[in-house]
Amino acid sequence: IGVDTGAHDIGRHPRNRRRRAMKSSFERTPQSYARVCGLIYLAIIGLGMFGELYVRGTLVASGDPATTAANIAAHGLLWRAGVAGDLLMHVLDVPTIIIFYLLLRPVNHALALISTALNLVQSAVLALNKLTLLTPLLVAPYVNHPGGFSAEQWHSLSYLAIHLHTYGFAIGLIFFGFTCLIRGYLLYQSSYFPAPLVILVVLAGLSYVLNSYALIVSPALAQALLPAILIPPFIGELSLALWLLINGVNLPRWQQ
Repeated sequence: IGVDTGAHDIGRHPRNRRRRAMKSSFERTPQSYARVCGLIYLAIIGLGMFGELYVRGTLVASGDPATTAANIAAHGLLWRAGVAGDLLMHVLDVPTIIIFYLLLRPVNHALALISTALNLVQSAVLALNKLTLLTPLLVAPYVNHPGGFSAEQWHSLSYLAIHLHTYGFAIGLIFFGFTCLIRGYLLYQSSYFPAPLVILVVLAGLSYVLNSYALIVSPALAQALLPAILIPPFIGELSLALWLLINGVNLPRWQQ
């Protein structure tokens, strides 16, 4: 009797009731979570394009530290907005990571956990990497300071920091590339999503890993692969985000 009573008390514990309520809430309405995930994913893609293509693509003059420094000085607010947008993007990473974990946990708990950990490492690396983009703003007051470095040296230091951001970005995407590969496998096993979409996600992961390792091992090869190597990730991630937003998951398969 004592054992039965203990089990009954454990089942009635508020923490256990909350766990059951959270679980049943997600299982009852996976479509709502999937569509929220898709919407956030689209915001992440938009913020990433704003920072990388518009802000840095506009203000960073390739191979020209002085022009880059002048552009950032003239458009400091835009540069700061790019950094702020990137950080918001990484904040939004968190709910998408959690939703993907909840969606894919029933397929294979261990692999879902591994992909979640890799994704969190990627977000942490990329968030810390934004410190390099703040360097041009932090050194700007010292450019004309007497007795210090010359203006050219300060500009070169700022440009080096921006260049380091490229490598930090590549390191973070190695983790995300493997996240996509594992996630693609889980999506295939789940049958929640169509096969062509799964293939696009896997191709995105392969492209991220190949591009990042190429930059580290052979920068010349990485340069030759651009911009073609970035097309599969863009199509794959955008397709997944749109599918989640519009269609959600395959409910009959989810309910099995």
